[in-house]
Amino acid sequence: MPLKWTKVLIADERYESASVFDVNNDGVPDIVSGAYWYQGPDFKTAHFIGEVMAVGEYFDDFSTIPLDVDGDGYLDFITGGWWGNTLRWRRNPGPAGGEWEEHVIAEVGNVETTRAWDIDGDGQIEVVPNCPGGPLTVFKLITDAAGKGTGRFTAHQIHPGPQGHGLGFGDITGNGRGDFILAGGWLEAPADPFQEEWRFHPDFQLGSASIPILVADVNGDGLNDLIVGQAHGYGLDWLEQGRDREGNRTWRRHPIDPFNAGFHDLMWVDIDGDGACELITGKRYRAHCGKDPGEADDLGIYYYKWTGESFAKQVIDYGPIREATGLGIAFAVADLRGTGRLDIVAPGKDGLYVFYNEGN
Repeated sequence: MPLKWTKVLIADERYESASVFDVNNDGVPDIVSGAYWYQGPDFKTAHFIGEVMAVGEYFDDFSTIPLDVDGDGYLDFITGGWWGNTLRWRRNPGPAGGEWEEHVIAEVGNVETTRAWDIDGDGQIEVVPNCPGGPLTVFKLITDAAGKGTGRFTAHQIHPGPQGHGLGFGDITGNGRGDFILAGGWLEAPADPFQEEWRFHPDFQLGSASIPILVADVNGDGLNDLIVGQAHGYGLDWLEQGRDREGNRTWRRHPIDPFNAGFHDLMWVDIDGDGACELITGKRYRAHCGKDPGEADDLGIYYYKWTGESFAKQVIDYGPIREATGLGIAFAVADLRGTGRLDIVAPGKDGLYVFYNEGN
């Protein structure tokens, strides 16, 4: 049976990124989005983080990645944006409260959004901005002898670029190493990701690809496939990895949802608790301020369940603009109430919402 959802408006704001983490170390998850964090468990109390640069309809804040950057035991977060041209972190002030001081990690150029993966397999996430016109660079937090963050990062260029619009990370080859997926192909990981060369394979063209491009074994054949949405156009597809008669790698494209647009952010998680992952995504409202194909279409948030043969679409929210809502550039999934079910935190230019998962 499809899941039931309760939709709650948290704030009538226009920030497009959100995350869930315990800001004040009280054991209760909080929501962090843009210039504010919202205190759990009811998220009714908003605490000011600091000003965020506004540019037209946008804010220069396209990710919210929690990480204890300075090693003080309180989670900070990392962000970046298109106009500021920088990757930045904001310091959690801890019990003292007050504004979160902003620190520049590096000048990187236009940031479409930023994601974090464990690139070198040491158990700690690295930060990777998607800079469409620039090189692919991984930023690694420098830690001390106790493994605590020092507030400083090292930069490791993986590919000279340009990256294109879209970025993913996962094991394409099956050798246990994480590879990078770009809009125009994929980068095969060497044994030492920060010292050796990554081999580029121009196997496909993914267009204005989502961030992330997901890597998952969709059909259970032992080969990892790709799931990609069109962030600034119509289409949501999966690319089936296979082999030809000579043993060469092949990619066969299958449509999931060709009739909707604006699939900017995707997640592959077990939303219904049956032990298998589902695809969660939705439309980013006014991604290019009315200039993209499909931007005037109805808004929606969906999850897609693999049936063994294809994806079955389940609607979480759908309808006209200002009645239904969509997903921004970086949404979050977390168990907000301790029910054992994953809820969805949906930021966007149409407001910050929580969709509580009521099960089926």
